[in-house]
Amino acid sequence: MQTLIGEMNLRKVAWKGLAFIKNRYLANVKTNTMECANILKRYGHVPERDSAAAVVEKARNLVQKHMSPDVLKRCYGCIDLTTLEPTDSQSSIEELTGKVAGQRLSFPDIPDVAAVCVYPSFVETVGVGLGDSDIRIASVVGGFPASQTYLEVKMLEAAMAVENGADEVDIVMNVGEVLSGEFDEAGSEIEIIREEVSDDITLKVIIESGLLADPDTIRFAALTAMHAGADFVKTSTGKVAPAATPEAAAIICGAIRDYYKNTGKKVGFKAAGGIRTAENVLMYYSIVETVLGDEWLNPSLFRIGTSSVANNLLSAITGSDVKYY
Repeated sequence: MQTLIGEMNLRKVAWKGLAFIKNRYLANVKTNTMECANILKRYGHVPERDSAAAVVEKARNLVQKHMSPDVLKRCYGCIDLTTLEPTDSQSSIEELTGKVAGQRLSFPDIPDVAAVCVYPSFVETVGVGLGDSDIRIASVVGGFPASQTYLEVKMLEAAMAVENGADEVDIVMNVGEVLSGEFDEAGSEIEIIREEVSDDITLKVIIESGLLADPDTIRFAALTAMHAGADFVKTSTGKVAPAATPEAAAIICGAIRDYYKNTGKKVGFKAAGGIRTAENVLMYYSIVETVLGDEWLNPSLFRIGTSSVANNLLSAITGSDVKYY
């Protein structure tokens, strides 16, 4: 009984500490308010040149042109190899990480994936498996995939993932707040988590574009995320339908271009959810090329979140049926 009481007291102390941290950050956010209404007004609605249909049509015409081993290898090096399943376990993550770390032995001419993305409880396992590799460790945090939990929990989960070795964290923007037009509130949460994980950690913000009402909402969500400190804007969690779509990607990339023109800061784009074929990958590659240019087509600014497309890309590159993962 005494042990239980002691644990309960420790929890109370921990929660009081988290509440203090949250209130301190909230006070800072309030004194440095984003004033999203003014920010978004300055950018305006989706420009006519960013008509999703026009961008997607132009990109579609490039897909076959890019169906070459060199471009596919470039895309492969931009993969966030992801497993976010309820069946994930210590042994399954160790097996996956072992294959990632040993890929060059089987495919010496193909680059490593950019990152391995897992739930936060497996970050340390991935780190041990990758060793001194340059492959980055990414973790979903912040109440993934719904983002419907206490801000303190989001902060703690992000901090613990980084403490255990995550180089990158993927969080979900509060979709309910976005759909209610509460962009300041949604942006403030991102600012707080950005502060919690520090600037040297890559922060990817998922806007769940498939749930947003219209092109302007997608644009405004992306711009809010960037002004709140996102290093990448990501389409979706892959847990809702529709997930990534070329049309949403075109709008997000247009917002990234306009943000860069206004601030001089390059923010990356990550497509995730429903990406299963080489053609799917090349569509997003071509959209980024069309809207943002070749300088964005590298792992620092372009990622593909997927659990299933790696084998298909390896097959397309080698010209044989590969079942490596």
